[in-house]
Amino acid sequence: MRLDKYLKVSRIIKRRTVASEACDQGKVSLNGKVAKASSQVKEGDIIEVTFGERTFKAEIISIAEHVLKGDAQYMYKQLQ
Repeated sequence: MRLDKYLKVSRIIKRRTVASEACDQGKVSLNGKVAKASSQVKEGDIIEVTFGERTFKAEIISIAEHVLKGDAQYMYKQLQ
């Protein structure tokens, strides 16, 4: 699955266009490297997203095309 789509489905970022723009601006890293929106994610990868002064770091636990809002938090494990 593409990184921008995963960020949207897991509800880390609310909209796919916003997720894509964040990737283009270098605010998203995948396994320690700045990632493009088209980067492929897999289980076990580490995502780091910078929101202004705050940084969100998480490990991907599962990947799914469609997830209910209440179950989205189980797609990743927050680190730190």
